[in-house]
Amino acid sequence: MHVTYPERHFGPRPFIAAMRDELAARPYTRIGVEPLAPTIGAEIRGVDLREPLDDETFAEIERAHHDYKVIVFRDQDLSTQQHLAFAHRFGELEEHPFLPPKDGHDEVVQFAKNEEVVGVENVWHSDVSWRECPALGAVLRAREVPKVGGDTLFADMIAAYEGLDDAMKKRLEGKIAIHDFTHSFGLAMPPDKLAEQQKKFPAVEHPIVRTHPATGRKILYVNSIFTSHIKDMERSESDALLQYLYRQASIPEYQFRLHWEKNTLAFWDNRSVQHYAANDYWPQQRVMERVAIVGDRPH
Repeated sequence: MHVTYPERHFGPRPFIAAMRDELAARPYTRIGVEPLAPTIGAEIRGVDLREPLDDETFAEIERAHHDYKVIVFRDQDLSTQQHLAFAHRFGELEEHPFLPPKDGHDEVVQFAKNEEVVGVENVWHSDVSWRECPALGAVLRAREVPKVGGDTLFADMIAAYEGLDDAMKKRLEGKIAIHDFTHSFGLAMPPDKLAEQQKKFPAVEHPIVRTHPATGRKILYVNSIFTSHIKDMERSESDALLQYLYRQASIPEYQFRLHWEKNTLAFWDNRSVQHYAANDYWPQQRVMERVAIVGDRPH
């Protein structure tokens, strides 16, 4: 079956206004919350993450994380232990099987990019969607940033789902996509190592539209790095549909762009956003440290 998909959309997306107004009607009393885009991204103020968080403040931070999908804290000069402690408040911490950990800290991934180690994260993706239970979220802290460039872009995949027309939403009901690390991390592995890792982490099935476990929102959940094809669909049709769905992350109305400063910390909801690390700073150095939190199985 040959299906064509629209390439353009003109004019406003009314659901954005509704989502923005809904968020504005939910005040915070323990923390300052400054929205950075209509539906995604907010700067959190009045919090020092070096200090223990009382339950009421933590609850508002968690709500802001659900509301805005990416929350940003400036001037957080944390130790590694403090970074880990903040992330651990949200759940069990993840160890990445393919990325080398920071010395002495198996749950911290350090991304140190420079003239010799080039950043390759400049493609829209959701972290570890090839896991049976992909990460709930990730807490990323800037240790060293270039003078210009090195921003991270985030895309609201709840807004992306809402932006689909009713016919597409109906078409996606019950559809399952296959997620696999083979064509990303697997590319650098020799055949014997790849076979070993494929046994540990076989391809997994996730719904194309998942439901957020805390908010009940519907999320468009496919990404161009780790999603390989749609189950029980002819390959050319699957490829065409996935390419259309991948493009939804590139719509500016769904995006927020984070300009990093030293000791900026961002916590994104990996279930409901995709991200893209702009590789425009080479050969300058950029050093980031990430702690990820184990999530649930998409449904």
